[in-house]
Amino acid sequence: MLKHLEQQLAERESQSLRRRRRVAETACAPRQTVTAHDGTPRELLTFCSNDYLGLANHPALIEALAEGARLYGAGSGASHLICGHSRAHALLEDDLAEMMSPHLPEVRALYFCTGYLANLAVLTALGDAQTTIYTDLLNHASLIDGARLAKAAVHTYPHNDLTGLARRLAACSTPRKLIVTDGVFSMDGDLARLPELLALAEQHDAYILVDDAHGFGVLGEQGRGVLSHFGLRSERLICMGTLGKAAGVGGAFVAAHRTFIDWLVQSARAYIYTTAAPPAVAHAVRASLRLIRGDEGDQRRQHLHALITALRAGVPEVLGEVLNQRGWRLAESHTAIQPLIVGGSAEALAIAAGLETQGLWVPAIRPPTVPSGSARLRITLSAAHRLDDVERLLAGLAAAARGAGDAEGTT
Repeated sequence: MLKHLEQQLAERESQSLRRRRRVAETACAPRQTVTAHDGTPRELLTFCSNDYLGLANHPALIEALAEGARLYGAGSGASHLICGHSRAHALLEDDLAEMMSPHLPEVRALYFCTGYLANLAVLTALGDAQTTIYTDLLNHASLIDGARLAKAAVHTYPHNDLTGLARRLAACSTPRKLIVTDGVFSMDGDLARLPELLALAEQHDAYILVDDAHGFGVLGEQGRGVLSHFGLRSERLICMGTLGKAAGVGGAFVAAHRTFIDWLVQSARAYIYTTAAPPAVAHAVRASLRLIRGDEGDQRRQHLHALITALRAGVPEVLGEVLNQRGWRLAESHTAIQPLIVGGSAEALAIAAGLETQGLWVPAIRPPTVPSGSARLRITLSAAHRLDDVERLLAGLAAAARGAGDAEGTT
């Protein structure tokens, strides 16, 4: 087996697909000291975190986490259904349910350690043999894996292709149907066509699981997410949101009609059989929700939007010839996720390496995370960035593109 795995690793290396970790020496922030593969620490201006509101290192959340540890200790001690369900968890679930109540009738919320567990829980608990699951081609890996583990029949529809989905729903013969989609697609930054999806769900008696990992905290009134962005309200909606991205802390939640939540507590193995998250984390998330919903949250979202506008205006200016000559393109996204699609994996790695020599950290995303031929730089913006950070990134992209072009011309 070891020899086989060594061969597989060598093959990935030859295809520019091998993954490597970095070690972050300092807190999540736009300027972060990172130890590279050669063991050398270096401060980099980062455009790669999902800390969209810049809350991960917020003093109020640091203090809330410490306060939570003083109140509840370091760990939960058990699963939620044994003795691990803390008052901190219960209060957080109440806060989340209240936050989502404009969009989900008779709503309750359930807190999970991670978004991955939350998606596995929902799909395996609801996806029985009498259910058909319809999942968007570009959904999160956790949605894909949850659908694979479910006992339901699973159909994948082309990205945001609702005509094809409508045909499949009309032909479905199972008693129950579940449409599964990201709210904001994590590698492209575009939005699901949720109003039209909800109309299809109502027409064909289906329900919708919306993974709002990259919209919660950022989109909609008071950061309520993609459901608020579109002004939707329906008991057919089940919302999963993560709390380690825009919320800056950790964990995830599922919010839905109370009957769905009751069923998850009874049957979702990914909830029942895992140790509850530390109560201190839940306590800190409550502090984060107060910031997200308040004036500071509004100000951070406004600043983030200004940064997005500046980046989208600047990329064509600094990369105009490159975009035309080499087929690069900035994805159609108006969210904090701004992918620059370059095509080949080796080319994406070369551009990322060129940026790093300038002190900029922008990750190259390659297959199988994205489709073959669509390797990209996944640029993510945070409200903790400044406008001059974006200007520095634009200058770095221009220089890296020139360097890659010069290298290509010598080969």
